[in-house]
Amino acid sequence: MKRNLLRILAVIGLTFTSLVHAQLRVEITGVGASQIPIAIAGFSNENIAPQQITAIIKADLARSGFFKIIDTGDVLSEVAQINYSDWKSRGADALVVGSVQRLADGRFDVRYRLLDTVKSAQLSALAMAAPPQYTRVTGHKIADDIYEKLIGARGAFATRIAYVIKAGKEFRLEIADADGEGTQVALRSNEPIISPAWSPDGTKVAYVSFEAKKPVVYVQDLITKQRTIVANYKGSNSAPSWSPDGSKLAIALARDGLTQVYVVNADGTGLRRLTNTNGIDTEPQFSANGQTIYFTSDRSGGPQIYKMSATGGDAQRVTFGGNYNISPRISPDGQTLAYISRREGRFQLYALDLSNGQEQRLSDTVKDESPSFSPNGKYIMYATESGRRGSLAVVSIDGRVKQRLTMQAGDIREPTWGPFMK
Repeated sequence: MKRNLLRILAVIGLTFTSLVHAQLRVEITGVGASQIPIAIAGFSNENIAPQQITAIIKADLARSGFFKIIDTGDVLSEVAQINYSDWKSRGADALVVGSVQRLADGRFDVRYRLLDTVKSAQLSALAMAAPPQYTRVTGHKIADDIYEKLIGARGAFATRIAYVIKAGKEFRLEIADADGEGTQVALRSNEPIISPAWSPDGTKVAYVSFEAKKPVVYVQDLITKQRTIVANYKGSNSAPSWSPDGSKLAIALARDGLTQVYVVNADGTGLRRLTNTNGIDTEPQFSANGQTIYFTSDRSGGPQIYKMSATGGDAQRVTFGGNYNISPRISPDGQTLAYISRREGRFQLYALDLSNGQEQRLSDTVKDESPSFSPNGKYIMYATESGRRGSLAVVSIDGRVKQRLTMQAGDIREPTWGPFMK
């Protein structure tokens, strides 16, 4: 599995255009309801690697809001003898140790252990060999393992994000690590690019491009760079959303007048209309199990979120708080609906617990749009504004932990969080 992940990332990295040097800057505020104190000792020999593994691990865990990083000047390999009581006295409930070695083929062998200082026991251990350019991925994978073992949910540090940058007259669809590093360009255009959406296997992105002087839905293979036109009908073609098995896209088309919801095969064949109303139905989103489609409709007078069977049929209204709710996104477990609600002139991110109907405002910004769940369902990324410039923000689903991702040059919009890599 790990070899397959590295192979996919290596191929994707080779097929993108040139590396973008302007990286996203991450600011963190807030912490989780409780934090686990963890010490991360320097890995032995990690100075030989292109990236400092422990720095990546520390940054990932700190960004999550669930860990308190205990400062340590120690360097400890995974085979070192550990004085558990000493580390416990320093305030650490967990300890990370490891090493880096250069292999004969040029790869770096990274080994690590996660230790419980309270129970004086090992919780986990990994050994991974990666090419020099993927030492960051190795650090993220270790952070994912730590997160999963201590929090009980799969970590999402080794995942990718996509978003659109407008810099001058140029629009760029960019791909980056979840921490904003390793940015690369998937598409450049002098016309707007909107609504990117990752395929479930992480090898393709669907999006809407205006390069034909009208909105057209494309699917781009990130490995081969080949593009397929999925929808180029009369009127607007917009809002692509993948089915969980990657075989279909739900889209919004105005080909027959008012915008309605359709499904189409990922290669552009087999178009089928799902809604037939006198209003506007748009922004369709498949649920994680593929059985339901959530969408925005003004059939009740103002825009609200509805759901229907993925095969069409009667729709049920889902949102009732406020008179303007758009951009539905469903959590991977199907329990939470994220959306943008306009109240008192503010466009803000809300989350609705679908089991009990309780909603919660998650953002304190006022021009929010385009929410996207992390693949583990623990965070939501969305676009907002910072100093009249588009920026990205991340918030935990309980609203406690907030991050802001900004770039000095260019407006950042339309974020979408990629899947776990198989």
